Amino acid sequence: MDKIIGLGNALVDVLATLKNDALLDEMGLPKGSMQLIDDVKLQQINSKFSQMKTHLATGGAAGNTILGLACLGVPTGFIGKVGKDSFGDFFRNNLRKNGIEDNLLLSEDLPSGIASTFISPDGERTFGTYLGAASTLKAEELVPALFEGYNYLFVEGYLVQDHQMILQAMELARKAGLKICLDMASYNIVESDLEFFSLLINRYVDIVFANEEEAKAFTGESNPEEALSQIANQCEIAVVKVGANGTYACRGKEKVKVDALPVNRVVDTTGAGDYFASGFLYGLTNGHSLEKSAKVGSILSGNVIQVIGTTMPQERWNEIKLNINRVLAE
Repeated sequence: MDKIIGLGNALVDVLATLKNDALLDEMGLPKGSMQLIDDVKLQQINSKFSQMKTHLATGGAAGNTILGLACLGVPTGFIGKVGKDSFGDFFRNNLRKNGIEDNLLLSEDLPSGIASTFISPDGERTFGTYLGAASTLKAEELVPALFEGYNYLFVEGYLVQDHQMILQAMELARKAGLKICLDMASYNIVESDLEFFSLLINRYVDIVFANEEEAKAFTGESNPEEALSQIANQCEIAVVKVGANGTYACRGKEKVKVDALPVNRVVDTTGAGDYFASGFLYGLTNGHSLEKSAKVGSILSGNVIQVIGTTMPQERWNEIKLNINRVLAE
């Protein structure tokens, strides 16, 4: 079975459910976005969270995708950086508990990264992300041995701020013969570093995952199918997720559209795209078609939006696996 390693910000999500969106305005966080925050803003948010019921979960886009794959039985690993603190311990313990190979590096002087996650009444989530130790992963810390024995590298777009580090990771992965997957991460990140995203996708990336806004930010196309075609011209496989309207995927001349899983109630959209990538890669690495892979992705994303955070109980995973087997047997 193919082995998949993730490279991303090792973050712990601190999740709070909002009664309305007033707090987002108060904190200056545009609904649905991911904003990087400093110590001062983190303290402001923490003072609000101390009066609310919060929930802890491991986070970070690549971390979520790797967790989803591990829960499906795929051999996985994760590269990231944490601080010497309880949040770092929480992240590391969660990797080990789920059988994920721990390639975490330690920061001597910065605390672990925290994603303060605000869940609106409609399930939309907004992140105020304090990167801390996660952002100090440097190119020189990435060595060939980290990529040995793996077949795929999954990289989150949130890391593109450090061009040197991303290039080093992709160069090492290429030399080790890995296929490279890139999740575009957030429309505002794509907009602010468009040229670099183009370079990565044209030169290194085999599989691109984007949502509708990210695909538009990258191509300038508001029609997701048009955007899909443009991205697919630059890599092997392109995937554009359109929320409740499903997902488009394209490989060469093959193009598919798969419906989203119907759900009664969206509780929290955190990790929906990340878990879609887990399911899609699970199907693909097991030799299934684009359509079946996308259907597996929809099963995972449709389930994770029905829970708070990205941790699902074993009973739900058992049900997910049954549904996956049903789809793959068709």
